[in-house]
Amino acid sequence: MAKVLFVMTGVDYWTLADGTKHPTGYWAEEFVVPFEALKGAGHQVVVATPGGVVPSVDKGSLAPEVNGGQETADHRAEVVSTSPELAEPIALADVDLAEYDAVFYPGGHGPMEDLAVDATSGALLTAALDSGKPLAVVCHAPAALLAATKADGTNAFAGYALTGFTNAEETQAGFADKAKWLLQDRLAQIGADFREADPWTPNVVADRTLITGQNPASSAGVAEELIRKLS
Repeated sequence: MAKVLFVMTGVDYWTLADGTKHPTGYWAEEFVVPFEALKGAGHQVVVATPGGVVPSVDKGSLAPEVNGGQETADHRAEVVSTSPELAEPIALADVDLAEYDAVFYPGGHGPMEDLAVDATSGALLTAALDSGKPLAVVCHAPAALLAATKADGTNAFAGYALTGFTNAEETQAGFADKAKWLLQDRLAQIGADFREADPWTPNVVADRTLITGQNPASSAGVAEELIRKLS
């Protein structure tokens, strides 16, 4: 049995370019699908957030239309509301990477607000790369990679092939012209090799120990690759 650290956003909003705060948090599918896959494979999950706050689910991510119907939406809502791992997170600052076999970052717009500029998270990501342990990141969570600055000022993920929520997807979601910055653009700026697939299609990119997924539909594939690396 492996012990997997889920690092999650601690905010329930995303500040847009005009200063308004868009309600958000983490995306349900991106937590529930990997969570259930890992638990089903016999692994343990521990949730960590900045300050140890209970993470907030993006209520929009519980709508039937983004979950393939009411039944799946209800199931994911139940998992989100009843999982003790979510109810009792540890503080990100208290994480000892040596206690974990892998690290996973689920997305949602929340990470664009806090994890993108969180130095503690950035140091953890850099240490995870150096450790050789599997590191999985999906959708908007690659925003956290922006904070992984090395001592020489370069980003730890420069030169890595990866993916994340694309400009095209952000445009179709209605936020590209409202956001302060776009994830795909920033990942390219740090020197990452961004691999884009068609909007909303599953796309998993694995490079060395790093596993990234483009969007919510990529959550299952990311989980499968992470479990494969743990076996």
